[in-house]
Amino acid sequence: MGLKEDFEEHAVEVKKLTTLPSNEDLLILYGLYKQATVGPVDTSRPGMFSMKERAKWDAWKAVEAKSTEDAMGDYITKVKQLMEASAST
Repeated sequence: MGLKEDFEEHAVEVKKLTTLPSNEDLLILYGLYKQATVGPVDTSRPGMFSMKERAKWDAWKAVEAKSTEDAMGDYITKVKQLMEASAST
């Protein structure tokens, strides 16, 4: 299975977690997913009254130096960690 297929499979699997990941983990996943699927940030930073959107933008901006392949690999690793943690609870 190729990296892209593995990435897409894990993007589906993460939605099946029985415990909701922490906000921090959700932001990490969001940033890596956006970097893997869109590339570097292509929008301006949301205003200070849009806290949720601003946090998501910051999470994406934090990983914008990663290549698509690295972002996919890191995303897959993070999903696997969350699945293991969810299974052990």
